Amino acid sequence: MKNIKRSEIIKGISNPADVWDVIVVGGGATGLGAALDAAARGFKTVLFEQADFAKGTSSRSTKLVHGGVRYLAQGDVGLVREALYERGLLLRNAAHLVKNESFIIPNYEWWGGAFYTIGLTMYDLLAGKLSLGRSKHISKKEVIRRIPTIRQKGLYGGVVYHDGQFDDSRLAVNLAQTCLEKGATILNYFCVKSLLKQNGKTAGVIVNDEETGKVYNIKGKTVINATGVFVDDLLRMDEPARKPLVRPSQGVHIILDKSFMNGDDALMIPKTDDGRVLFAVPWHDKLVVGTTDTPLNEHSMEPKALEEEIEFILNTASRYLSKAPSRKDVLSVFAGLRPLAAPQGDSAKTKEISRSHKIIVSDSGLITITGGKWTTFRRMGEDTIDKAIKVGNLKALPCKTKDLPVHGSRKTVDFTDHLYVYGTDQQDLMKLAKENPEWQERLHSDLPFTKVEVVWAVRHEMARTVEDVLARRVRALFLDAQAAIDMAPTVAALLAGELDKDADWEREQVDAFIDIAKGYLLKPYRKPERLEV
Repeated sequence: MKNIKRSEIIKGISNPADVWDVIVVGGGATGLGAALDAAARGFKTVLFEQADFAKGTSSRSTKLVHGGVRYLAQGDVGLVREALYERGLLLRNAAHLVKNESFIIPNYEWWGGAFYTIGLTMYDLLAGKLSLGRSKHISKKEVIRRIPTIRQKGLYGGVVYHDGQFDDSRLAVNLAQTCLEKGATILNYFCVKSLLKQNGKTAGVIVNDEETGKVYNIKGKTVINATGVFVDDLLRMDEPARKPLVRPSQGVHIILDKSFMNGDDALMIPKTDDGRVLFAVPWHDKLVVGTTDTPLNEHSMEPKALEEEIEFILNTASRYLSKAPSRKDVLSVFAGLRPLAAPQGDSAKTKEISRSHKIIVSDSGLITITGGKWTTFRRMGEDTIDKAIKVGNLKALPCKTKDLPVHGSRKTVDFTDHLYVYGTDQQDLMKLAKENPEWQERLHSDLPFTKVEVVWAVRHEMARTVEDVLARRVRALFLDAQAAIDMAPTVAALLAGELDKDADWEREQVDAFIDIAKGYLLKPYRKPERLEV
């Protein structure tokens, strides 16, 4: 992987006369999926993200690539079939990040085994050739053997089924790299301030480089609004009086030590007090437990978990685990916002692809994609660019992403080595570590991440801040918030060396990161030992 210089990428937008085929606004799963589809087809493509890639919802998922068992229970067979198909493609195209995970549903009713086995057999059949394995009923003894910490009182047995598990923001980084390799221009920390209009039609965007303050006028044949929970902000730039398209819903997760459920299997609780399913999933040697579903009236870049959401997860988990987790056991808590579609009136310009995502074309020609989930990001990108071809009168080039490997993908993966997330880059990362013995040191004794990963994140993965590194490149903030706080000064020093920044910048970075990281802590905040940088 060649060194990615931001200055070189920015040169790609320096000519104001250039007209792009596709301008994508938003660097989460949806935007990256659209940009990759466009670039892979051969369209001149640019993507702008106002913060970092996957900064919002796309780094805060349950870490599952799944068909959606609960959608099957709701009778939405079409949505489940589509998601299972995409799950299979993702397992093949990003094999270094997506793995086959076995899930156990414990049965505390005598009829549970037969009921869930029948339902999940249909789930398997819908996956067809891309199935990850057959569902089956297992005995009480087998459930206890596989999840020794399961509550045994009243347990009849269990059902095992298979789904995908992945690292969300690592996939986003690799998708951005794949876009660049396909010729797209991809930039984080570029904020769209307004739309360019010509004869009432959307003809481009005005963007601000958040690092330098420089403003660029970018002309385009199509503009795609893929900003997730922020879609209404861009829609109001187009039509100030427009009614909201989305209403955010919050999902919260907590991270526990793996000792609460020490094994390879994940746990799925099919019915909770709020009607959702609850998952406990092994992830990077920890345990992710969630999620909630809380409607909100506002959105933010750093949503906060509500007390009742935290209590709901802890209480529900304590009913199924022999050792009840408490607040002091929570290593990190994170909240993500889902862009749920608000009801819309009948419109010939609204195309509902499925319940999972919607594509809307404004009178001005602005294309908005909303809804969906990580599992179906590729299909969302395909549908969006199919629509862009019609709206922008682009050449009808075919989609090429079904068999397109994501940057880093490789078939042989050692999931016991934390460096597995780098895929085919792992060898080059280790080679870089040999250039400086100090880079081989760990950033913190409680987590496996090393200093060379910080250097790599800047040189090859477009990381610009301490938060970019600790939240979305090495995931420390999501795994152990206090450990991430402790790492911040070291990471800031390494970044400053790479980006040619001074001591004031280092201090600002540490302070800014700690302000964010405090929101991931349930325990009292402890200052990092080496705050003076």
